[in-house]
Amino acid sequence: MGASTATAETKVSDFYCDEALSGRTPVKVVEETDAVLAFEHTKPSYPVHIVVVPKKHTASLVDLGEGGEELLTDVLRVVRSVAASVREEYGAACVVTNEGAYQESKHMHWHVLFRGELPEGLA
Repeated sequence: MGASTATAETKVSDFYCDEALSGRTPVKVVEETDAVLAFEHTKPSYPVHIVVVPKKHTASLVDLGEGGEELLTDVLRVVRSVAASVREEYGAACVVTNEGAYQESKHMHWHVLFRGELPEGLA
């Protein structure tokens, strides 16, 4: 179990540190501060799919690491700003973050989405 677990753990990536923040994978920036980057998802699942990440590695919403709640506040300021822009332009926004097995990349990230059609009567 040890070897396969180690292999599985090394396969768990931090796309944000390894690719987006390092510049290895180019991203289209939506908003940026000294501590936070918001960019269009590189493989979007929705008509509008923006990712917001702290520039400093932070494992997750539950494990804020050294950045602590001050960094979380910085991230949420950008999440709010991006969500407001998406809502303004499209009439709705969805904000999601994942934990544990749901969190594919082990770097705290927030998805700001417009999923497409609005519920009937709200368009």
